[in-house]
Amino acid sequence: MIGVALPGLVISTEQGQLTGLGLEGFYRAGRRLLSRCRLRVAGREPLPSQARMAGADRARFVGTLRTSSAPGPDPDVMVERTRDADGTERITLHSWAPRPLRLPVEVALGTDLADLGTIAAGRAGPDLPASVHDAGLRWSCAAAGASVTAVPPPADALASAGLLRWEFVLPPGGSTSVELRVRPDGGGPLRSVGRTAAGPLASAHATGDDPAVTALLRTSIEDLRALMLRDPAHPADVHLAAGVPWRCGLAPGEALVAARMALPLGTRLAEGTLRTLARTQRRGPGPRAGMVPGPGRDTGPHLPPGCTGTEATLLFPVLLAEARRWGLGDDETQELMPAAERCLTWLRGAVGDGTYVHDPHPDGPVRCETQAHAHRAALLGAELLDAFGRPGGDGLREWARWLRAEFRRDFWIDDPAGGRPAAARSPDGRLVPYLSATAAHLLDTGLLGGGAAAPGLLDPVQTGQLARLLGKPAMNSGWGLRGLAASEAGYNPFGHRAGAVRVPETAIAVAGLATAGHEKEAGSLLRGVLAAAGAFGHRLPEMYAGEQRTDASTPLPHPAACRPAATAAAAGVLLLTTLVGIRPDAPGGTVTLRPVRSAPLGELGLTGLRIAGAPFSVRVGRLGMAMVEEAADGLQLGA
Repeated sequence: MIGVALPGLVISTEQGQLTGLGLEGFYRAGRRLLSRCRLRVAGREPLPSQARMAGADRARFVGTLRTSSAPGPDPDVMVERTRDADGTERITLHSWAPRPLRLPVEVALGTDLADLGTIAAGRAGPDLPASVHDAGLRWSCAAAGASVTAVPPPADALASAGLLRWEFVLPPGGSTSVELRVRPDGGGPLRSVGRTAAGPLASAHATGDDPAVTALLRTSIEDLRALMLRDPAHPADVHLAAGVPWRCGLAPGEALVAARMALPLGTRLAEGTLRTLARTQRRGPGPRAGMVPGPGRDTGPHLPPGCTGTEATLLFPVLLAEARRWGLGDDETQELMPAAERCLTWLRGAVGDGTYVHDPHPDGPVRCETQAHAHRAALLGAELLDAFGRPGGDGLREWARWLRAEFRRDFWIDDPAGGRPAAARSPDGRLVPYLSATAAHLLDTGLLGGGAAAPGLLDPVQTGQLARLLGKPAMNSGWGLRGLAASEAGYNPFGHRAGAVRVPETAIAVAGLATAGHEKEAGSLLRGVLAAAGAFGHRLPEMYAGEQRTDASTPLPHPAACRPAATAAAAGVLLLTTLVGIRPDAPGGTVTLRPVRSAPLGELGLTGLRIAGAPFSVRVGRLGMAMVEEAADGLQLGA
């Protein structure tokens, strides 16, 4: 159970006690400030009764005790613990005994002050010795220090045992509370970006025939807010961490993907992400000038690791172009145009006199999804250049037309079953024929002016065949889209890119299939991932096992998955807004609706979205007809 309010984090088991085992504890900025917090009341540990997340940042635990000598099994004390990622824990005792109860309370505390990477690798050391500090205890090592203070102050504080003690007298029906506050040395109360009233995401709501939509959108927004970070040197700029607990920092490609999926909640997150990444962009001469740097990424058993910097560089102008369609102002767009132009200049340089964008390392393959990213960047980037009077748009469109023609011939594998797109071309021109979720990126073509979907790399017949392949059981596990088809060599249902269901790619597939008119396949994938969300308390992890769904099964968690994860949380927003088919063009003063006519979830209402800086609400009926209920003044419904 993970509570997040970055840079704060708390990890617990459903037992409620923090035992110091595994990853348990309170963290701030990647360091464990407290690993042990064991409660005893009247000499006994409460019997766990219930554990649940009360929000993205908070867990609530309820236990019971039987303290009286009355016959029967009924408990007479309830113990409630609320544990918050900001570093506080509130312990409340409720007495239901018929007479006053004298209850001694002990809390055993300890920590190793280890960093998360050391803990994950199993190298954390023993608990450090404590000292009495103010109304609590303190620990220190060469790298850090932390303290726990209590309100009310304890009657006794024993440094040698790491114990705080109180003695309370509760009248019949009475209650009392203790609050523990965990802080790093020199650190005050946590100020989480996502908790501020002026946060960058709108408080949208979903209602409908399927009650899961309400919980999914609420949880997705809570998790996105919990994962927000500020650029320390530029505190006005907010971006998303990749995920918890393993990747609490900035991952450029994933931050851009998540910000793009979250555009229906406003453009401020996109703006902050773009501004932050523009400052990291490579400058000067050389083949990498203009790139947004990013780490390598495993791409499964059939290809070498890929470069997330390439993906981020191609996503940058796409996010800027689409953020402008959703309402990012011309002044803000103009400020980011030089960085977008550098990305597009890098793209033309990477293509050179050829057709395709190769991997940046020597002898790298030509990846299918990279061409999809590059084609989308060229078309949307060309519109940006035209809109701001910059040269180069016609050249990008001409190259995109050439790429479409060549790709449809060079990357399509004909076979008796109707064919498939190749995953890549090797340096010697051989096709890599396996089918994976990366093919879904071919359906993500981008949004042009007037609410038009950009053309894709595949022709309509090839798109239809890809839709059929993604809808078959080899790819559709019943819980979402597998990373690698179950029929392929190297398939592993737990494989990070070799068979596990990856939520972001599933959402991209749903959106792309719906845009292309393949609603049956889109609806099937959508219902599967929505059912999986229910099994995960509507907090979708970035991935889970690709085991085939049966009537009696539930999705299997992946032990290394981040949960929450930025792209998975944002995928919840994309999945629901896809059903409405919102295609805004704020500069043109229009919004076009292309709802999924089959209405796979029945009636759906979305309120509190944002277009052109104003609230936008829309409802889709059971017959697939959409109606705008709230919009900015002057925003016209497009044809």
